[in-house]
Amino acid sequence: MKMSRIAAVGTVAASAVLVLSAPAFAHVSVSPEGQAAKGGYATVNFKVPNEQDDASTNKVEVAFPSDHPLASVMTQPVPGWTAKVTKTKLDKPLEIHGEKIDEAVSKVTWTADGKGIQPGTFQKFPVSMGQLPEDADAIVFKAIQTYDNKDVVRWIEPQQKGQEEPEHPAPTLELTAAEDEHGATSDTAKADDKADESGKTESASSDSSDSSDTTARVLGIVGIVVGAAGVAFGVLAGRRRATS
Repeated sequence: MKMSRIAAVGTVAASAVLVLSAPAFAHVSVSPEGQAAKGGYATVNFKVPNEQDDASTNKVEVAFPSDHPLASVMTQPVPGWTAKVTKTKLDKPLEIHGEKIDEAVSKVTWTADGKGIQPGTFQKFPVSMGQLPEDADAIVFKAIQTYDNKDVVRWIEPQQKGQEEPEHPAPTLELTAAEDEHGATSDTAKADDKADESGKTESASSDSSDSSDTTARVLGIVGIVVGAAGVAFGVLAGRRRATS
């Protein structure tokens, strides 16, 4: 009996060690360098980790959203990789800076010229893009990762609010509030407007108070002068009566 209990405890302990020592697999993600403001342009990095121990990633494909088309997409050269930008015609042309755009980027493909992303490493693929949508809080991309052993991993599952992260989540770029021509965000601009209105109200109140104080002082002085004149008149009248 004692031996069976010891064996059971040992099995549980060994399982716990395996669970705790198992690597936390990363996934393909996208993040901006700085901020990605609505209606603006941004440089982002697609981060691709290698999740296999005996194969290297030799191809990465990122599909760009059709519901929020991006007309301007430029890739930064990555040593050991060749980038290809694919564009498609738009059903509804975009108007950017007064110019009509009838095509947008639908996909960017990176292909390894050498060893690719080896086990235990990751690679970043920088991309400059815009104009970012003004009517969305995030942009969802879909990525396909191919290994040199022919394995393919599709990072295409969108994250649903209130639910756990899916097994293969699609890279999602969170957008920040739009900036005005002075570089301030819309939220900051609203706060500044409120502060200006508050300042104007306080200034008007102060001016009104100053005006009231001035009026009160003038009336006070006039009252003193009138009172003094009345006293003087009374004194003179008394003297005339005494003389007569």
